Amino acid sequence: CNLTWSCSGTQRMDVFDAAVDGATLLISLCGLVGNGAVFWLLSCRMRRNPVTVYVLNLAMADFTFLLFMLTYTLLNLLKDLSCATLPISVKHLVSLLLLSLFAHNMGMYLLAAVSIERCVSILCPLWYRCHRPQHLSAVVCALLWILSITVIAVVTSLCLSHQQEQCRLALIAMYILNFLLFAPSMVISNVILLIKVLCSSRQRQHKRLYIVIFLTVLFFLFFGVPLSVWNFMQHFSSGPLGHHQVVFLLACINSSINPFIYLLVGGGRRHCSLASLQVAFQRVFEETGVTVIST
Repeated sequence: CNLTWSCSGTQRMDVFDAAVDGATLLISLCGLVGNGAVFWLLSCRMRRNPVTVYVLNLAMADFTFLLFMLTYTLLNLLKDLSCATLPISVKHLVSLLLLSLFAHNMGMYLLAAVSIERCVSILCPLWYRCHRPQHLSAVVCALLWILSITVIAVVTSLCLSHQQEQCRLALIAMYILNFLLFAPSMVISNVILLIKVLCSSRQRQHKRLYIVIFLTVLFFLFFGVPLSVWNFMQHFSSGPLGHHQVVFLLACINSSINPFIYLLVGGGRRHCSLASLQVAFQRVFEETGVTVIST
């Protein structure tokens, strides 16, 4: 990551960048609360099923991304406002960005996995009901966490040690994995899901679940993918790219929006609370047999 961290006595704060950083902080805080609520509900208040296992892990990935991005943005905003020397190096800031990229990639992997699983459940319903391994979702999520951690560990170690050629090769491999494997499978599975839901009256009883998956993937494509594109261009362009804060803001919107999608699609629009989110989860995932644990 090519970052500059310099400050001179004549440097003036960029008002636009500061405003975007402020919006990013606010949205990140809302997203942390929302994803924290989702994690709490799915881990403590509801019995899990194949879909909610993915949703739980997606909330963890989004929470992690927002935490790293909140820390980076806060430091960046403090630097712009104070124009003072901070006790942190560029290497630490790059590490924060790479760690946020790890969580960002994990979100893509999980969306691809849940999209493929629901697609299989529609195309091969008999096999899905009778032969699907009981703990498949948990195993897939564990493998995806291992994959994401391994990928970012290799990229981080090579890029922070200034091995530029090896760093570029590692980044190319990561983006091949993301854009040629996970992203296409996610999009194709959602197109199939959408066609099946629109053409088959039998699938309309699950329409809330499919709407949630479709909207989550749609928001990721419009708000999440620009971060990966920017990061790719940042490493392979001849000069630094301007207004990266906007890309970070879009990525934070993507990681913060999912709890509100669950709430709106589940019909909990009147009251934004844990109780309404819990009811919304019941409505969205009711066809997969989720029940609420009584207190």
